[in-house]
Amino acid sequence: MSVGEWVSGRVFNLVHRHNLVYNTCWEDPRLDRQALKIGPDDTILVITSAGCNALDYVLCNPRRVYAVDMNPRQNALLELKIAGIRKLDFETFFLIFGEGRFRHMDELYHDVLRRELTPFARRFWDKYVHRFFGKKRSFYFRGTAGAFARVMNTYLTRVAKVRPWVERILDAQSLEEQREIYDKHLQQQVWTPVLRFLVSRDTMLSLVGVPRAQRQQIESQYAGGIAQYVQDAVEAVFAKLPLADNYFWRVYIMGSYTRSCCPEYLKEENFNLLKSGLVDRIDIHTDTVEGFLASHDAIVSRFVLLDHMDWLSGRYFPILEREWQAIFDHAAPGARAIWRSGGLRTDFVDRVKIELQGRPVTLREQLTYHREWAQELHAKCRVHTYGSFYIADLNV
Repeated sequence: MSVGEWVSGRVFNLVHRHNLVYNTCWEDPRLDRQALKIGPDDTILVITSAGCNALDYVLCNPRRVYAVDMNPRQNALLELKIAGIRKLDFETFFLIFGEGRFRHMDELYHDVLRRELTPFARRFWDKYVHRFFGKKRSFYFRGTAGAFARVMNTYLTRVAKVRPWVERILDAQSLEEQREIYDKHLQQQVWTPVLRFLVSRDTMLSLVGVPRAQRQQIESQYAGGIAQYVQDAVEAVFAKLPLADNYFWRVYIMGSYTRSCCPEYLKEENFNLLKSGLVDRIDIHTDTVEGFLASHDAIVSRFVLLDHMDWLSGRYFPILEREWQAIFDHAAPGARAIWRSGGLRTDFVDRVKIELQGRPVTLREQLTYHREWAQELHAKCRVHTYGSFYIADLNV
């Protein structure tokens, strides 16, 4: 291991082992719903992240959603959201998680929400609830991803000096208007050598959950490297796709959602559906995917693996193989998995070796990909920071 890899790994582990990283999910569940075709008999395993998408999937009326994450702070956030759904009215809930601010959060937490939480979540929010929600700064500018958002907003406001145009493009009425604003007032002004340097640093990328292995994938597969990759991704979002319902980018620019531009769980009719009992179908577990499956009898029909396999694709490849063995051991007939990657391809997945019915096989033999469908959906992704998207049926 080189010195650079060692330092990068230490920084990444420091960020992820001691912090709430994701304050909102950064995967588009609109695509996931189409790819997964969730039905009433489905059981779903999803890596928790900020919990937004676990709440989205359960609105599709599956039998069960298992939200699994190694970082207990991410699960603590989902617990707080579920406690709010169970105990609060919609208007209060939207102030907290829609606007990202609530003046009386400390009292509300201690009087109403705290008793709904598990011991770790109580300890975490006892320490951080006032800091994250009770001050002027939005919750969506908290956590390490929020710190990255603050840096980028400071750059847009004070260095590039394009804040008025960024806000105007969010409210544009057409793609033509978006394209005009981007071309005339943002493209050259924003993409300076300073910004390209910042988005190429491992330290900055660690704040939003991009490990060195994922950055190296992009560097080796994308012409122009990661700086060009990020620039092209941002251009696609702001100049080629409608921004009217792009709540992912709005929240990191404005620090809040609107009633019409927000995740599904923050819409009043869906909040009421969750409150009426759907939210009780979510089970939260602090563990790895492999660890959860090994310690539970769950049979799973839908696996949502996010982009975490990029993290394991190098020197942690044996862990990836054990994970896929556990996935196949607990997969229902007709099971399907979806995942994302920072790279343009995930050839390493096909090299994974597992054992089925007493014989060794590779995933190349055991996965049936829907490549054209995945590419079609990926082109519509509102996040647009991933290099590729995958839909695969497990040949169980």
